[in-house]
Amino acid sequence: MKRLKERWGIHSNFQLAVILIVFAVTGSLSARLATPLTDFLGITPDYFSAWVYWPARIFLIFPIYQVLLVFFGFIFGQFKFFWNFEKKMLSRMGLGFLFKS
Repeated sequence: MKRLKERWGIHSNFQLAVILIVFAVTGSLSARLATPLTDFLGITPDYFSAWVYWPARIFLIFPIYQVLLVFFGFIFGQFKFFWNFEKKMLSRMGLGFLFKS
């Protein structure tokens, strides 16, 4: 845990615990919210093969996850950490232009 705290630039075990909780809640909730969204859009395993359904579901989970990560980071008092985390992750994916002024 010490290396993780150093890498993320945090100092307390409490802050680390809060950050890990935010990651857990965000991941679980985004996967959970993808089901009603895919159903609403008509993307169900009944009508699409697994080769189409699962990539579409994962594609929908990604933006849900990004929004929820910053939202729960704000709720748990770690907005600055998660905002910087988002910018770094999206820049590595080639979407850094979204944050340039």
